[in-house]
Amino acid sequence: MKFKTFIAFVGPSLFMMMLFIAFPLVSVFTQSFYNVQPEFEQVEVETCTPGFPTQTCVTEVKSRPVMDENGNIKTTTHFVGLQAYRDVLEFDRVGAAIRNGSWSQLMTIDFWKALRFTLTFTLFTLPLVIGVGLAIALAVNNAARSLRGPVIFISLLPFIITPVIGSLSIYWLFVGDGILTAALERWLDKDIAMFAQAWTIELLMLFYRVWHVAPFAFVIFYAGLQTVNQDTLESAIIDGANRLERLRYVIVPHLMPLIIFIAIIHLMDSYRVFEEVVGFRSQSHVISLQWLTYDFLVPDDSGNRAISRASASAMLTMIGIVILLILPLRRTWRDHKGSH
Repeated sequence: MKFKTFIAFVGPSLFMMMLFIAFPLVSVFTQSFYNVQPEFEQVEVETCTPGFPTQTCVTEVKSRPVMDENGNIKTTTHFVGLQAYRDVLEFDRVGAAIRNGSWSQLMTIDFWKALRFTLTFTLFTLPLVIGVGLAIALAVNNAARSLRGPVIFISLLPFIITPVIGSLSIYWLFVGDGILTAALERWLDKDIAMFAQAWTIELLMLFYRVWHVAPFAFVIFYAGLQTVNQDTLESAIIDGANRLERLRYVIVPHLMPLIIFIAIIHLMDSYRVFEEVVGFRSQSHVISLQWLTYDFLVPDDSGNRAISRASASAMLTMIGIVILLILPLRRTWRDHKGSH
């Protein structure tokens, strides 16, 4: 392929990646080193109370933001270096918690509380998504042809639902007098509050993520099963291999590139968990790194947003994703080199 032809095909994609991925990433990285603060001025404000025959007036000095000619608040930008990362990580409080040997004290720090849940959520759901997706794919592949279409359609329904809507649906089933909560209370003859403690909320989040994402793994695995070498399977059957042995020594090695692919996609997606925190309204018990970044961007009572800390939190989230992807990417690179 000629170079001009290659550029004509690849150029638009590279331009869009630079515009929507590279430039915003550089901008976020840069903003994490600068602190933007609004400018305030001291003004005297006279407050008078209605009275007869005379009024009572009080003069107070108050702070108010300085406006420009367009009515926008003026801001000043200062280079703060790594201060935003220190504010997010709070190493002083971390050191005190470690010296005291207090896990609960460490979990009062927002970043480490969010990191604990994010890692737990990501690493627990990964094997479950792969296992459930593979189990459904094997079941559909061995089912009668007349049943495959309806089963595939039903299996894909959770993946079609918008994540926020799906999480809200699970929330409504269990919150207060939800259908499933009412059924459990009648069966167990006791009051149940699924959203009164963190561990039950996390269980529901794990369940929802597996329910929502497993159909994606199922579709990938089902497509991969259609390419399994039937001669190899028949040879294994002749040699006396049972179903478990055929799965372990024939099917799983054949699907390993797809397993790595699903693991990479799931790690990137789950580490950015956000919809579940919003849908389950778990902010008082459980937060994620992505939600923490969003919380920094929410204006406070005076209208200020912690942009530098939000940028630092976003960069730390990306670093965590890169670390998690090292092992599957190394496996992919090793397999790629071995095939040449």
